[in-house]
Amino acid sequence: MAVIEELKKREIAELKYIGSKNGPERKMIEKMGVDFEAISCGKMRRYFSWENFVDFFRVPMGVFQAYKILKEYNPMVVFSKGGYVSFPVTVAAFWLKIPVVLHESDVVPGLSNKLSMKFAKKICISYEETKNYLPKKFQKKCVMTGNPVRESIFGGNKEEGYKFTGMNDFRPIILVMGGSQGAEQINHLVRKSLDELLKKFQIVHITGRGNIDIGMHRTGYKQFEYLDEQLKDVYAVCDLIVTRGGANSLAEIALLKKKAVIIPLSKGSRGDQLDNARVFVRKFGWAMLSGNVTSSDFIEAIFLASYNQTKIQDSEVINGTNNIVDLILNTAK
Repeated sequence: MAVIEELKKREIAELKYIGSKNGPERKMIEKMGVDFEAISCGKMRRYFSWENFVDFFRVPMGVFQAYKILKEYNPMVVFSKGGYVSFPVTVAAFWLKIPVVLHESDVVPGLSNKLSMKFAKKICISYEETKNYLPKKFQKKCVMTGNPVRESIFGGNKEEGYKFTGMNDFRPIILVMGGSQGAEQINHLVRKSLDELLKKFQIVHITGRGNIDIGMHRTGYKQFEYLDEQLKDVYAVCDLIVTRGGANSLAEIALLKKKAVIIPLSKGSRGDQLDNARVFVRKFGWAMLSGNVTSSDFIEAIFLASYNQTKIQDSEVINGTNNIVDLILNTAK
């Protein structure tokens, strides 16, 4: 979305988005005024599942559909952000001799991007450490760009943030974001620690859809299932953010120069969030909790992070959006 926003702002490119038939992205992309085409795609799992047999046939079908779309649309370049829907598109683009610019958000590349790298002309990476996980033949294609971050997150209004959340500027505000997959653990930690934390802080808690606790009412505590347009205003008023280890969220927090406590997703994950978190902890001195985290661990990390973390400097962070867009435009045949 950050790349689309920048391309539209420059008014020099016509855009088409290829996504999955059943994915949530269609509404978001069409809302941005971009034409959306859906293809079949099979998820690439690293573990045994009977669905692998069904998805095995979806991948070639997706390649055929993507080939048909690309041949008709005839783009000058394909930008791939990874994910299992992107693999059929990069294969089709390679067959049609359309240059592919691929971006990897995480420190350790995901399976789809690993398979797609052979078809890419350029590989955008967000961390120098990523090269250590790639064969030398792919390292030559790598360009250090950073992660793309939407400009809209920097336009938050503090007054609107206080008004929307019902908070004030007398005590520090903690923003807690669990994400759709990782909400359960973080939600549990927040609720067990709430009385102790509210002695010093105010808390804005994004619980994930269907996870609001309707019986939990406290002064200085506000729950939301999900935030979209209002998130930038909440970012503006918060002093510290509790989050998972998703690459995009971590990049946003760093660019906003906020203090952070990271609780990376480990169960059911390939470990990418833990690898991402380690880089940010090493670079910015953020706190990280992993494994079986107790409420006392959580409370201690919040207090230490609030009082001890130093301010991030401009030279330490990079918004990769412009770098990626420049590379896309320069790669266009």
